[in-house]
Amino acid sequence: MKRRNFLKTLALGGAAGVVQLRPESLLGKPAKAPATADLVAVMGGEPVPLYRKGIAAMGGIGRFVKKGQRVVVKPNIGWDRKPELAADTNPELVAAIVKDCLAAGASEVAVFDHTCDDWKQCYKTSGIEDAVKAAGGKMLFAHEEKYYREVSIPQGKRLKKAKVHEAILDYDVWLNVPVLKNHGGAKMTIAMKNNMGVVWDRRFWHSNDLQQCIADFSTYKKPALNIVDAYRIMTQNGPQGTSLNDVQTPKALFLAIDPVAVDTASVNFFNQYKTMSINDASHIKLGEEMKVGTTKLDTLKIERIRL
Repeated sequence: MKRRNFLKTLALGGAAGVVQLRPESLLGKPAKAPATADLVAVMGGEPVPLYRKGIAAMGGIGRFVKKGQRVVVKPNIGWDRKPELAADTNPELVAAIVKDCLAAGASEVAVFDHTCDDWKQCYKTSGIEDAVKAAGGKMLFAHEEKYYREVSIPQGKRLKKAKVHEAILDYDVWLNVPVLKNHGGAKMTIAMKNNMGVVWDRRFWHSNDLQQCIADFSTYKKPALNIVDAYRIMTQNGPQGTSLNDVQTPKALFLAIDPVAVDTASVNFFNQYKTMSINDASHIKLGEEMKVGTTKLDTLKIERIRL
């Protein structure tokens, strides 16, 4: 990074950091000492400690993964970008999740994404393939139609059917691990939008009311847990990004079963860096209308952790 870019990034991050010291303003009123939280926000640490603290507050990975189960982890690996550009999920976080699932007794932990750029380059450049294999997991193919099966979306308003990756259909547990970033079409890409990486035909979504299609698919099958990587976030020029000038490093993580709630909290957090609301990313409110989850964070048991 050139010195002027570093200083610019540092100045923006420092200014935002003042706001981040008051996370209660982002999420709503906290519950009193929940034994198991509905929504967890962890801030101020490196990817692995963030995850460990966050998953503990959610009740531990054993709440979601049982001995002998097959687990599929779905990060964002859509772009041929290095981790520092925040186009893809942080590889350290993905590796920590894989290790945790295996330690909980999972018989298999697999990772995939239907990438936008060349899949081999995405898997490699993102650092996720090497991290997953080193952690004991395996990467799945997702670049050909033969890996997908058509399903109906009974509650869909625009999206009535979709070809879904076989791992989402066949594995016992699905963990959704998006990176928090700006998106030119959907405005934000977080947990609900990350589902587009499990389907084959995304062109239909883009040409038939993208926001509604995102909400429609979210009614089909919700992940067991959503883990939003906000260690680095892309605040503009998403979803690919152009340079480090598009990236901030707030060092945060959000976890929830409810995809609407975790997306709402993540957008509130993102708004510190770039003006954004759930009215802009309207698929979130549409998801609430379709009973996928809630935007009313004050109704949830919330735990905030600062490392």
